[in-house]
Order: sequence, then structure tokens, then C-alpha cells
Amino acid sequence: MLYWIFSIISIIFNQPGNPEFKGGNDRLNTFIGNSIVYPEFSKQNCIQGTVQVSFLLDHQGKIVSSKINKGFGLDLDAEALRVVRLTSGKWIVPASYDTTYSVILPINFALQDYQCNTRSKDDINKAIENYRSRQDLSKAVVNFYRNKEKGTDNAADEMTILDLKAQLGYDDRYIDQKLREAQTKLKQGDKESACEDFNFIHYIGSDKADKLRSQYCN
Repeated sequence: MLYWIFSIISIIFNQPGNPEFKGGNDRLNTFIGNSIVYPEFSKQNCIQGTVQVSFLLDHQGKIVSSKINKGFGLDLDAEALRVVRLTSGKWIVPASYDTTYSVILPINFALQDYQCNTRSKDDINKAIENYRSRQDLSKAVVNFYRNKEKGTDNAADEMTILDLKAQLGYDDRYIDQKLREAQTKLKQGDKESACEDFNFIHYIGSDKADKLRSQYCN
């Protein structure tokens, strides 16, 4: 069984008269803890740590821009950014607050009871390197199916792409897991991120998300 811990170490403000999450930090912890979908690659490879998300708020408490301030360059970054964006509209911002100042929210990801004690630091570093190298291969697969949809693909490349998919582990089990994650995001009201996942599934050559993609993303 998987147990994971989410925690906000602290919220870093760059000026006095700070914004506050509606309900306070305890409510913020609960909201983000309930919203996070621990990314599959990092979960399977015991990648843990803190991601800092920087964002700007307007006086209505909405996030107007956000970015990774400090992260891993992995799927943890994308998930931290996604759940922070879900807090948009849930902040109380003082009238005197200068909205050009950024808020930095450090989010700590940690796994428990997931046999991570059997993974060495070298194993984890190799997994991180592998993730980064996989990105180019994944782009090649996605580009092939995008071109195939347009009718501009090279049919001779299909066997190479099928080999890449096998190498990347893009099998039915992976796709089913990705689809479950997307459906969870959809239930949270995060249609944008869900559609990114539905589109990804479509463009690695699967039709499993097509009905949902057609319903929510077109």
C-alpha cells in the first residue's frame, strides 16, 4: 500500500500585509493534500523532495501567473504547479497589497511504506536522468501520431515508433493509469490538466480517452 505525505513548509511573502488562503494554512494544507495526484514516474522511482512554486495574485485572490521557482525538472514540478493553480480565487488579498510581488509556496513530496528504503541515491539519480532522456523519445512518439492524424506521417517509421512505445512502457496498463489520473483531475474541476492527459493518451496512439476528449476538450 502507498502512503504519501504532502506538506507546506512555509509560505514566503516578499512584503508586509500578506494574502491569506481562505480558512488559513491548515485549510490550504488540506486542500492541496486532497488535490494532489502523486506523479506516477516519481512515485515508482521514489523521487521525493520540495518544489517551490512562485505566483502572482490579483486583488480578487486569483492567480494571474505562476511558475516553478525551484524544482527537479520532473513530473513533480508539473503536479506542484497544477495544484497551486487550483487555489486561484481562494485567497484573501488586502486592498493595500502590491500585486507585483510574488508569493512562493514550497511543497514537499514524500513517500512512506513504498519500499523507498531499498533505493539508493544512485538509483534515484539514474531515474532522474532517465526521465529527462525519455522526454525526447516521448516527443518523437507524439509527433508521429500528430502527423499521422494530419496524413503527413511516414508509414515506414511506424515500426520504430512501436519500438519506442514499448521502450517507454506505453502499454495498456500505463494508459489506464494515465486515464485514471486524468479523470481524477476532471473531478477536481481541473479540465485543462485533464485535457492535457486525454490529448497525450490520444497522441501516443490510443483511443481509450477519445470519448472524454471529445466531450470535454473540443
